[in-house]
Amino acid sequence: MEDIKIDSALSLGGYNWRVLDIQNNTALIITEDIIEQRPYHDAYKDITWADCALRKYLNGEFYDKFNATDKSRIIPVINKNLDNQWYGSKGGADTEDSIFLLSIEEVCKYFGDSTSKLYNRGKNQRYWFQRKDENNSKRIAKLLGKEGSWWWWLRSPGRVNVKAVYIFGTDGNIGIQGNNILKGNISDGKCTGGVRPALWLKLEL
Repeated sequence: MEDIKIDSALSLGGYNWRVLDIQNNTALIITEDIIEQRPYHDAYKDITWADCALRKYLNGEFYDKFNATDKSRIIPVINKNLDNQWYGSKGGADTEDSIFLLSIEEVCKYFGDSTSKLYNRGKNQRYWFQRKDENNSKRIAKLLGKEGSWWWWLRSPGRVNVKAVYIFGTDGNIGIQGNNILKGNISDGKCTGGVRPALWLKLEL
């Protein structure tokens, strides 16, 4: 196999992926683009990643799109789902996932390192995680097959559990207060959040 390094690009299952981390001959990868738009959950109710419809879809219908060879390289992992650092809303149970969304902690770590800012909230920071964070631009993603960027979901809870954290489309800022799990931003009408699946991949067969 070609030499895979952090920030390398690779192809899997018909999508282009970006390498975020490498550990013990496995790589954490995320789709280069937002590959589709879906709600976080199929009802407007308190929910966490463990029980949301988007997790069920990614580990079911989406996972089943991969062929047997690709599936043999996708490694199920235990994901920690922490409470929201600013608002204390519940992250829910740890989950075993083959396919998942990144958490706010992972986004802060892997798209530049903004971790310290997550735990040191500025006095004027209520809705947005660090508007002037130098790593914001690294999180901007295009919607596959369309012009321009769009916002995309993280698995972490927002201010309350009818919201989930997201990455703002035009500047890559982290919306730590969250967007509506069913319709995203209410002003978007029926538009729903972007999905950038992530997974751990075995690098050698």
